[in-house]
Amino acid sequence: MSDSFEKAFSKWKIYLALLIGISISGGILIYSFTRSEFHEVEQGKGDFIWKDTNHNKQIDYSNNDEFIADSKGNFQKKSAYQVLSDVSWNNGTFFWIFLALLAMVGRDVGYMIRIRILTKKQLSWRQSFHVIMLWEFASALAPGVMSGAAVAMFILNREKIALGKATAIVILTAFLDNLFYVIIIPVLFLFIPSGKLFPSAGNESMMAVFWTGFSVFALLCLVLFSSIVLYPKLVFKLLTFITKIPFLKRFRPGAEKTGNDVSATAVEMKKEPFSFWLKAFGATVFSWSSRFLVINFIMQAFLNLGFLQQTQIFTKQFVLWMFLRISPTPGGSGVAEWAFGELLSEFSASIILLGTMAVLWRLISYFPYLIIGSIILPRWLAKQKKTKD
Repeated sequence: MSDSFEKAFSKWKIYLALLIGISISGGILIYSFTRSEFHEVEQGKGDFIWKDTNHNKQIDYSNNDEFIADSKGNFQKKSAYQVLSDVSWNNGTFFWIFLALLAMVGRDVGYMIRIRILTKKQLSWRQSFHVIMLWEFASALAPGVMSGAAVAMFILNREKIALGKATAIVILTAFLDNLFYVIIIPVLFLFIPSGKLFPSAGNESMMAVFWTGFSVFALLCLVLFSSIVLYPKLVFKLLTFITKIPFLKRFRPGAEKTGNDVSATAVEMKKEPFSFWLKAFGATVFSWSSRFLVINFIMQAFLNLGFLQQTQIFTKQFVLWMFLRISPTPGGSGVAEWAFGELLSEFSASIILLGTMAVLWRLISYFPYLIIGSIILPRWLAKQKKTKD
């Protein structure tokens, strides 16, 4: 267990995640800042006019072939510096960026509240902070398809929570996360048609991937619910079945103990009042809403958006999150930035501005966990080793 835990935070994974993340963010900035694009101005104040050369009836602001020089035109060519200079860098801009940072704090506070609820305050606020930061650290190092849930069980176990109980808690967090997704999506789609949540290019393929993923998560939600509430012995049966495989037989005693602990915890959890589950789910909603609001606040810092547009941006992030979950790269690097530009391009035609906002989003929502985790991990491991000795 210890070796597996150490490998999850090995230095090469940290360096790889940083290299990929910095390379992609740097590449986006270089791509954005070394190009120019056309912006519409008042008739007669521009130097170009638009001509639909590809006959798609859409203005491609970054395509030079679609603009013809004309001293009385209504389009002007701008560099990245000019585009960003046009942004009104006032107190409001920095206020919204500050709110984006505050939303990230809210995301983790929500997780800390939830982990204290599920452990019945067995963890102190300090312990909860360490658990959540290391959990996020593991998620930032792992591909989106894996997340940091497997490592989270060992983190909780190191904080003196029995492995079986820790496993049950991680299952519950996964269930609550998926429950939020499965419940909120249909509600939001009652107000916003699904066709408006996907870009026109590749609409059908993206919708197919999204609804396939949604179906998988709905099924997973049902399985997780069954393993804790409907059929507490499910995890025990599963673990003992797997350890019947010849080369896994040596893990059977530990698997049986863990399975029994999970079952006992599940039985205990079933006795909790409705208020317990309501608080846990409320913390989940608060955390995920805070996570999504980061993008809303960043976009409001650069664009003047109305309530309906903000609602649409919030809803689009359920699609964005789906692509992050199926990403094969650490922390969804690359996929996150691509999906950001594809899904939110209707709110700004400027590739330069979208690229800047995408990088700012990742600087706020991804890189801090790599830095904070790298600082906390050595001290946390030293403390755990000292306690063990």
